[in-house]
Amino acid sequence: MNNNKKPIILEYVWLDGNCELRSKYRTVYTSTENNAKLEVESWNYDGSSTYQAETENSEIVLNPIALYPNPFFPEAAAFLVLCDTYVSVSNNYSPTKSNHRVYALEQFNKRPELKPWYGIEQEYFMMAPNETFDSSTPLAFSSGRMVPKAQGDYYCGVGNQHVQMRALAEKHYQYCLKAGLAISGINAEVAPNQWEFQIGPCEGIEAGDQLWIARYILHKLSEEYGINISFKPKPISNPWNGSGLHTNFSTVETRSDGGIDKLLDYVRLLEPKHIEHIAVYGDNSARLSGQCETSDINTFSYGIGNRGCSIRIPNSVVKSKSGYLEDRRPASNADPYEVIGILLKTCCLE
Repeated sequence: MNNNKKPIILEYVWLDGNCELRSKYRTVYTSTENNAKLEVESWNYDGSSTYQAETENSEIVLNPIALYPNPFFPEAAAFLVLCDTYVSVSNNYSPTKSNHRVYALEQFNKRPELKPWYGIEQEYFMMAPNETFDSSTPLAFSSGRMVPKAQGDYYCGVGNQHVQMRALAEKHYQYCLKAGLAISGINAEVAPNQWEFQIGPCEGIEAGDQLWIARYILHKLSEEYGINISFKPKPISNPWNGSGLHTNFSTVETRSDGGIDKLLDYVRLLEPKHIEHIAVYGDNSARLSGQCETSDINTFSYGIGNRGCSIRIPNSVVKSKSGYLEDRRPASNADPYEVIGILLKTCCLE
């Protein structure tokens, strides 16, 4: 019995072997009134059901790394517990193959004085639920809904003829704010039923942590609306736009007076590492075609205010001679830990 203690709902969130989100709940009891002092214990789960282990050695350890107020339980004391995952190997614990957070954190720990900031733009499609996730159809193309016309009216559009399911996007916005995330905005995107939200600026590893929790909140909210959320980079072919994970990146060096010169140094360092970055930037096989506001997957490029380049330097940055660059190559399904980690590594650590 826990009559003298307060119940708290903990919703553990993690990535499975395919970098898909999973979760389960746990009730704990505490006598403290200060939730900031709440100590969350490690837990475990059956990795043989998440593409991470065999039945004979199926226990995967959940290591809590970040705690957020849980907007799905407004009347209760509840938290979202973001975890990374570990497997036991010869009586030692090693990161699972999908635990790319460890890699990113190693990069940030090498030069913490750089204070890297990231602003991540997550594009996604709202899909009609069919038999499987991958075979879902964008709402605008599904039976009984609007017949889409050419791109042009949907981006930041308003009105039922241009936008559907705004309520889901706005509720996601509110829930992210209630969870304490640095969500800086949302907007309807270029293709019908395509949306975007922005996380940041966040410093270092927090950018990846917050993006994964924002994705989780969006997926969970979609259950209420009976649709699927797709981070697939190219769910419909040209001439329709695909979805990216555009990543804005800066450091103390680039945010200082005259930082534009350091940004150009970063660009020069990124060019010879293009293929290495593409390898961890998600599935860009169909998206980076050189059309639909993308660069060509085989060619590195950069430009001022040019959204058809690999790297865009905003006009405002050139004018102020300091600021950030935008890497437009990451696909919408990229693991943000890999993106933010390799950006810092290439630009600042090699």
